[in-house]
Amino acid sequence: MGKEILNLKPESVWKHFYSLTQIPRPSGCEAASIAFIKKFGDDLGLETFVDEVGNLLIRKPATAGMENRKGIILQGHVDMVPQKNNDKVHDFEKDPIDAWIDGDWVKAKGTTLGADNGIGVAAAMAVLEAKDIKHGPVEALFTIDEETGMTGAFGLKPGFLKGDILLNLDSEDEGELYIGCAGGVNGSFTFKYSEEDVPKSHIAFKIDVKGLKGGHSGLDINLGRGNSNKILFRFLYHASQRHGLRLSSFEGGNLRNAIPREAYAIVTIPGENKDKFIKCFTKNVEKIKKELSVTEPDMSMTLVEVMTPAKLIDQKTQQSVINSVYACPNGVIRMSDSMPGLVETSTNLAITKSENGNITVKCLLRSSVDSAKDDLAAMMEALFVLAGAECSFDGAYPGWKPNPDSAILKAMKQVYHQRFGKIPEVKAIHAGLECGLIGGVYPNLDMISFGPTMRHPHSPDEKVNIPTVEMFYNFLVETLKNAPLK
Repeated sequence: MGKEILNLKPESVWKHFYSLTQIPRPSGCEAASIAFIKKFGDDLGLETFVDEVGNLLIRKPATAGMENRKGIILQGHVDMVPQKNNDKVHDFEKDPIDAWIDGDWVKAKGTTLGADNGIGVAAAMAVLEAKDIKHGPVEALFTIDEETGMTGAFGLKPGFLKGDILLNLDSEDEGELYIGCAGGVNGSFTFKYSEEDVPKSHIAFKIDVKGLKGGHSGLDINLGRGNSNKILFRFLYHASQRHGLRLSSFEGGNLRNAIPREAYAIVTIPGENKDKFIKCFTKNVEKIKKELSVTEPDMSMTLVEVMTPAKLIDQKTQQSVINSVYACPNGVIRMSDSMPGLVETSTNLAITKSENGNITVKCLLRSSVDSAKDDLAAMMEALFVLAGAECSFDGAYPGWKPNPDSAILKAMKQVYHQRFGKIPEVKAIHAGLECGLIGGVYPNLDMISFGPTMRHPHSPDEKVNIPTVEMFYNFLVETLKNAPLK
């Protein structure tokens, strides 16, 4: 089925994208895709380098008469977010992506598609291979591990890149040029627990939260979507207060940069409280479904009686965890004052898990204002310290400060207007583009981020709009032809 996309235009971009769908490349497992693109560069006879962290750089000389143009770096990341529906059998480290065409969209069957950032990578490969376009000196930088830690961008060293302009091919709305992005930091909160025996009078239930849309924790955080961890712990809080609920185990979410779609818990209650407990559950589910009826019409929350577990989390730790997760900030914290409609600061309660005496809670905090990001981190640390957790923050990356006087921005606005008859929108984005980190190493780079239209990245509903891929690539080619003079 996936080979149908080879007939789409521009064929050069879809050809390379199809090849990428056949190479498993979840974050942290990019070696095969890097080797594939390296061979591609070597076979073209182009200068090809792999740095010490695993990033790949391919250089293509200027075409005749274009040697006086500023050098342009085309940049994208090779890794993809591995998310699938609960009923989908798929190993992201072994299985190819099954892409298919649905009208004007390319989707995947039950998994993420990897158009984020496979389309950008494919477009850069098409430029490297092309013999019929004019351009100045071109470099294509393919980074690793953007989705989980930006390891590739963090590992860039001065002197590796030669270009003057960086075009980040990792945005998700055609007709928009991004000139700034949010910074971020990972928050991790850990509890230790001891195990207690299950009282003889207790019966056990499994609580499941499913059917949520999920999505990108930066781009979709303002859409009011449900967070499976928050929904689960909302009920655990009320039931532990009223019905003697004891907690045995729980798990929700698996990626910091994806809004969690599913969560579950194994709990016990005194047998005599069964009817009241079920009634409480039903009422709570009705309330939550009503609150989220517009944003999460397919949400389900089920309660099934199961075998009694072997052990329970000790009572003191249980209450500390339930209270702190229930109280933990989640979603939009503040909107931007300077750019209407843009989220300034947010946090995603991404992962909760109990296992082998340890409970982990992981969040991704984002902000375009560094002091606001630091304040949010301090607020969350204060909350979890009060609850008795160990707190740590890592993987901090800077935001990308907008430059409205950018030379490449001026050129691209003119090119877009000439090509499509309208002025592109100029924006900042509430997501962690690699531009912030790359700009920290190469402070003189002039940077723009753009791409075709995609929807629902980081979820199995991810899709890319076919007509905008052609528009995006044509715009890229015209931008290369009209690069600023040195």
